[in-house]
Amino acid sequence: MLTFNIRGENIEVTPAIREYVESKIQKMERYFNEDFEATANVNLKVYNDKATKVEVTIPMKNLTLRAEERNADLYSAIDLIIGKLERQIRKHKTKVNRKFRDREGVGYYFATVQSSTATAVAEEEDELAIVRTKQFSLKPMDHEEAVLQMNLLGHDFFIFTDAETDGTNIVYKRSDGKYGLIETN
Repeated sequence: MLTFNIRGENIEVTPAIREYVESKIQKMERYFNEDFEATANVNLKVYNDKATKVEVTIPMKNLTLRAEERNADLYSAIDLIIGKLERQIRKHKTKVNRKFRDREGVGYYFATVQSSTATAVAEEEDELAIVRTKQFSLKPMDHEEAVLQMNLLGHDFFIFTDAETDGTNIVYKRSDGKYGLIETN
């Protein structure tokens, strides 16, 4: 079951907007099991040029869905967001099903990233200052699952615990479009 956290920046979230957002996003529940529970965080922004931006983040136990869309029309942006989220779900389910067929009987672990970014660092007059800190849980997975999670989040790197070695590793997207893996000792 989905619960909603809808907030607006430079826009009042009217009952009509709230109802439209909830009805559209609730249609995605058909992709999940009955015991599915998550909170959909929806951020609606209106800029000075009347353009709108809709951001939706749905952190779940095994996956974090995230999409954003800019459009002149708020309702169109919401419709486009739903399409993006559904594509992410279908892509994830296809890869999970393929993994289960390939592994037959081997344990399978998912990643949960509570907060999807690492520490941002700013250099100012030869002094490094931490400007943001986030914490997240590292769950066991293999490097292929880490790449999938990184792509779903839209990030350039992803930190995870290797399921086989129990070491902390990092996958990252290289400038040539391929992926790299950093393994720790």
